[in-house]
Amino acid sequence: MAKLLWDQVGEKIYETGADHAVLYLIDSNNKYSKGVAWNGLLGFDENPSGAEPTKLWADNINYATMFSAEEYSGTIRAYTYPDDFAECNGEAELAGGVTIGQQARKTFGFSYRTKVGNDTQGDDYGYKLHLVYGCRAQPSSETHDTVNDSPAAVEMSWEVSCTPVPVTGFKPTCVLEIDKTKLDTDGLTDLATLEDALYGTDASGQTEGTIARLPLPDEINYLFENHVFPA
Repeated sequence: MAKLLWDQVGEKIYETGADHAVLYLIDSNNKYSKGVAWNGLLGFDENPSGAEPTKLWADNINYATMFSAEEYSGTIRAYTYPDDFAECNGEAELAGGVTIGQQARKTFGFSYRTKVGNDTQGDDYGYKLHLVYGCRAQPSSETHDTVNDSPAAVEMSWEVSCTPVPVTGFKPTCVLEIDKTKLDTDGLTDLATLEDALYGTDASGQTEGTIARLPLPDEINYLFENHVFPA
């Protein structure tokens, strides 16, 4: 047993930045089968809620404490959004360049990456992948100001509520995270395979390219246990 030490070289970890955002649309088979690059991401704010205590009283004492179910939600902030997000934003196209709002909003998946830094390698230490499932965007405000002597681009934001997806052996979840800095050699290979799925691949020789998709948690668990996606 050794004495606890703080702020050792290489152990001063921090998280920063947000990039590599991808929107995933759901197909008729309820698969997140079509991924689209989301440019202009400003950030994703996680807003979990729930787990509120309810105290039970009996025998003149605090007999037990129950906790409400947890819920996951967030806010996407960006300068723009891909055309494919329109149907998730309650928009419908009447004709080329002509759209209407207040339509049914479709469910989608979302992924993004944050950088992990430390005191020796800076922001290049590693990164985390954040995968979010069962997202439904809510109407949000958008401000359009006149051009003035302090120009600024319009910042858009969407409140997102999430419905959990099943995870074998665990409670359903809306979010899955992978920290590259904590993976071994096999894990890094599995991460590369996962990123090929998340971002798609180009055709090479006799190999056809693949469309970006969002694997479900059970698929990812299978990948990291067996080093291949389930057939």
